Amino acid sequence: MTAPETSPGRPPNRGGLWRHADFRRLWAGETVSQFGTMVSQLALPLVAILALHASTWQVGVLTACETAAFVVVGLPAGAWVERMRFRSVLIVNDLLRAAVLAWVPVAQLLGVLTIEQLYVVALTTGVCTVFFDVAYQSYLPQLVDRELLVEGNAKLQASESVSHIAGPSLGGALIQALTAPYAVLVDAVSFLWSAAWVTRIKVRPPRPERSPDAHLLREIRDGLRFVLSNRMLRAIAMCTSSANLFGSVISAAFYVFLARQLRLSPGVIGLLTSTAAVGGLIGALVAGRFAAKVGQGPAIWIASTVAGPCALVTPFVQRDWTVGLLAVAQIAMWMGIVVYNINQVSFRQALCPPGLLGRMNATMRFLVWGTMPFGALLGGLLGSTIGVRGTLLAGAIGQSLTFLPVFLSPLRRMRELPSYGEEPATEGGTAAGSLVPSKP
Repeated sequence: MTAPETSPGRPPNRGGLWRHADFRRLWAGETVSQFGTMVSQLALPLVAILALHASTWQVGVLTACETAAFVVVGLPAGAWVERMRFRSVLIVNDLLRAAVLAWVPVAQLLGVLTIEQLYVVALTTGVCTVFFDVAYQSYLPQLVDRELLVEGNAKLQASESVSHIAGPSLGGALIQALTAPYAVLVDAVSFLWSAAWVTRIKVRPPRPERSPDAHLLREIRDGLRFVLSNRMLRAIAMCTSSANLFGSVISAAFYVFLARQLRLSPGVIGLLTSTAAVGGLIGALVAGRFAAKVGQGPAIWIASTVAGPCALVTPFVQRDWTVGLLAVAQIAMWMGIVVYNINQVSFRQALCPPGLLGRMNATMRFLVWGTMPFGALLGGLLGSTIGVRGTLLAGAIGQSLTFLPVFLSPLRRMRELPSYGEEPATEGGTAAGSLVPSKP
């Protein structure tokens, strides 16, 4: 393995990331932002359902708008972001999301809020999220050494899981106290908090130098080639994209199911969502140890295999003790999802050449998040035709099969996954096939 790349001014990582000041700043900003996001993820659909009396189809369209940007600008975003300073991209998109989300309570106060405005808010924040996420996943390897990527991703994922636990409960309480449109303001403030912390990060790599013969389409093609030419990355993309497709089918009907068919209050819905996210926190805490015990490759496919079938519980829940069973299933599902995400994202970051990180992340986001708006639209359409429970069942059956690409790939038998610069091993060793990427 080659020596880790070091950004100018990056401090040594003795003692792990607890002593890494810049990582702590990034972590602090993102943690609070995640809390705000959990509030708005609950509040926005409830604004549509409760305040604007939207149909299941309209809720599906709103869900699709939140992720449509990954289809529209997902691929070029990687090439664009690589021409900018990642830190600046994070700050600008935090501020833009804060401004757009703040419009929801303002419009409600003025009495002019419509479902079409929610679509615009969801689309705009989605575009900002595309650029933020590409820069965010590409910035982490500039802040920390590559051998600490799993620790860094685990800490960030732990914060996200804690926010999933406390955020929806907080959101449900705020929605009951303030109504859904005004609860969105919490998310706007959280993005301002995130921008303030990112601004304090001291490690500032120089602006990337653009090659005189740089060409946007060629750069996009390089990112696609890197991902699609690697069998393991292809398997991860197929697994994640199909899981997100069927997960979005479920999401389009999930809150309609809880709010209208089970007639649960916003507070109970928030508490149920929070309880489910306990599994995410457990997954973040055990991801590294689980991978060390069973192997990095098996950790990816085993986690995916556990997560999918848990969705089969949802369509059969009634307004009785089975609501508790739903919470248990959600805990198990999120534990599997988080273990899967930490290990596959860390693998991608370690495998990719430094100069290709933005395009690799953008390509993966395009492939795996690009299915989500189609899944949401499909969920809205199915919910309007075969009913909410039928939609949830169809999504759950699909999600149960999404582990197959990674199970049938070399990941199934690889205890140690390769990093950039490593020599590939033969069949039965660490890796199978050519795994050393070409430099961009």
